[in-house]
Amino acid sequence: MKHTLAKTDAGLPLLTLRKGKEESLDRFHPWVFSGALTFMPQEGDGVEEGDLVAVAASDGRLIGTGHFQIGSIAVRMLSFDPSETVDETFFRTRLDQALAMRRVLGLPSESTDAFRLVHGEGDFLPGLVVDVYGATAVVQAHSPGMHFARSIIASALTEMSGLGIRSVYYKSETTLPYKARLDPENGYLVGEFISDMALENGLKFRIDWLRGQKTGFFVDQRDNRALVGRYSAGRSVLNMFCYTGGFSVYALAGGAREVVSVDSSAKAISLTDANVALNFDNTSRHTSHAEDAFKYLDAMESGRHDLIILDPPAFAKHRSALHNALQGYRRLNAKAFEKIAPGGILFTFSCSQAVSREQFRLAVFSAAAQSGRRVRILHQLTQPADHPVNIYHPEGEYLKGLVLYVE
Repeated sequence: MKHTLAKTDAGLPLLTLRKGKEESLDRFHPWVFSGALTFMPQEGDGVEEGDLVAVAASDGRLIGTGHFQIGSIAVRMLSFDPSETVDETFFRTRLDQALAMRRVLGLPSESTDAFRLVHGEGDFLPGLVVDVYGATAVVQAHSPGMHFARSIIASALTEMSGLGIRSVYYKSETTLPYKARLDPENGYLVGEFISDMALENGLKFRIDWLRGQKTGFFVDQRDNRALVGRYSAGRSVLNMFCYTGGFSVYALAGGAREVVSVDSSAKAISLTDANVALNFDNTSRHTSHAEDAFKYLDAMESGRHDLIILDPPAFAKHRSALHNALQGYRRLNAKAFEKIAPGGILFTFSCSQAVSREQFRLAVFSAAAQSGRRVRILHQLTQPADHPVNIYHPEGEYLKGLVLYVE
């Protein structure tokens, strides 16, 4: 049955919430779930994926404006001010506000020009990620609405005062919902290739935004990499799931006597080797292996390494995989507890949003208990400040880490 949606005075399609479902929005949570709506529009009902829509409470009170999409999350709220117009000026203002916060953090700086400029809900732009690498910005859309706004966003990025962005690369082929039939193509929205080298705390890294994971580099581990560097002096370091070798480079810079990098991807190992060579004339302290992590740990000599880093890819991208993910974290950490030298330090992480901080900590606790060793928590880690968590959207806190001292 076809429905005709009402429209606001500004001409936006109007979606109405079921009674009582406005409570989370009145607390500024930016997601409207499909089940909270009195009617979920379908094709032909006057609203398409990515369109701007207004959201109203059951009593008709306007709450705000957001991007519509088909799926569990039906609307991602952009504004809780019903009088605010979401247009080019809106996006430019939000981007300026995001940069102003990074400037408070000292970003960018002479020693660091790789950082996150926009972190979705954390910067009140749900569905949008922007990472900066020198003069290049890499844009990822996670919603159809941000996909359609990509040209406005790219133009605004190049005009931001003092940022110096000359190229904008769009990389959303794998991040947009496939059911939206958007057929996005990765490529430059503005400019062309300039340089793939970026600086992080004075260390140099090649960034592969064309073929690499995410936007080409895991900028969310910057502070945690620096902490590894501070603990590495004189130690034998094992960096599991090394990807582009960020932790390995910091460990070498911190004075590790040896660093071993392991990843199942031969391409990742080549990126790691290249980044090590980029920063050090003599790379004899570094060796790398393209091998499965569990197989490598099983075969590894016990006690060889006294600093181990476990930074695996997300074991659970969705809650349906949570049980298996927690088993994976327990198994991986149990093997590290078994193999690490006495007095060793273990950095262990989960980047799965579906895994809570408490669940991850319990999985690591279970692994420690299984090992029978005495373990103390030195640090509890999270994402850096350029990946802010919107206080009204706690789901934005996705990166969890522990630094453990193992006797």
